[in-house]
Amino acid sequence: NDDGPPGPQSPYIYGLYRHLTTNLRWDVKVVVPSSQKSWIGKAFHITEITKGRYYYPKEPNGMGEVSSASRPLNEGEIAEWVLLDGLMVYALRRPPATCTNIALHNLYPGTIDLVISGPNLGRNSSAAFAMSSGTIGAAMSSALSQIRSVAISYGTVLHPTPNELFEPADILSGRIIQYLWNNWGKDVGGMRNGEIDMYNVNVPMIMELLNPEGIDVHWTHMWRNSYGQLFKSVSAPDTTITMRDSPLRGPGQEAATLVFKFSPDVQSLITPSFDSLPVGSDGWAIAKGHASITPLRACFAHVDHDPAAIGTESLRILKL
Repeated sequence: NDDGPPGPQSPYIYGLYRHLTTNLRWDVKVVVPSSQKSWIGKAFHITEITKGRYYYPKEPNGMGEVSSASRPLNEGEIAEWVLLDGLMVYALRRPPATCTNIALHNLYPGTIDLVISGPNLGRNSSAAFAMSSGTIGAAMSSALSQIRSVAISYGTVLHPTPNELFEPADILSGRIIQYLWNNWGKDVGGMRNGEIDMYNVNVPMIMELLNPEGIDVHWTHMWRNSYGQLFKSVSAPDTTITMRDSPLRGPGQEAATLVFKFSPDVQSLITPSFDSLPVGSDGWAIAKGHASITPLRACFAHVDHDPAAIGTESLRILKL
């Protein structure tokens, strides 16, 4: 995920883990950032060393102890997870895509069939959120390693989200994941034997999840939207800048006069007018109180000018 181990900023990962392992009897390995790492996309930190620690979640909420070395489970501990972070003070947390790649190729090489990223705290519907999402970035990292992947996000609708919605959301997600695994779609451009690269799933956290019939689930396409200003200026006296651990040292580096804080105004993305939402899009589905499943390609997909053209006949030359 991109929210880290169980806690206030990561309330969903433990519940879905328990559902997958206890009710579905799946063998699940967990590798997550050591703390919250949202809005990071599919980034890698390539100049810092990554280190791992072991985490031992306990009932009832997954809170547990951290150890620098693997050890047997103590009483009440239900599993051994891995947390990844960095050695540098200014880069303490590893991006979710790093967690995926290290899990697939270093920790459990050749043993992983499916990567599940999430459940994210908040929706990842629409291009503006999806292109920024660490949750989707982790699933994309798996797809680029030719491993099936599903990104799961629980869209916040009620504030605060009632705890009684957690379990039905986990059950619905488990059903969706099982269905996708058993009925994985085809894509002629897919990197993995002509399969769809990955899926993006959004589940709105609404009271209708408690109904016996649950909520509808739609196949969707991604709502192509945009965002504006994401950062605000902060006056230098309000911010302490420590350059001790920065690689940028020398005259003029003691203090920063240009200071910006991440402070996005995304209300128009969360509560757009319903008329502005393309029918059949993921934004449209969540606005209607439905879950969405969006098949994705692990690429910045090009526009097909002529979908019927294939082979050498599809080559086009632009004469200027």
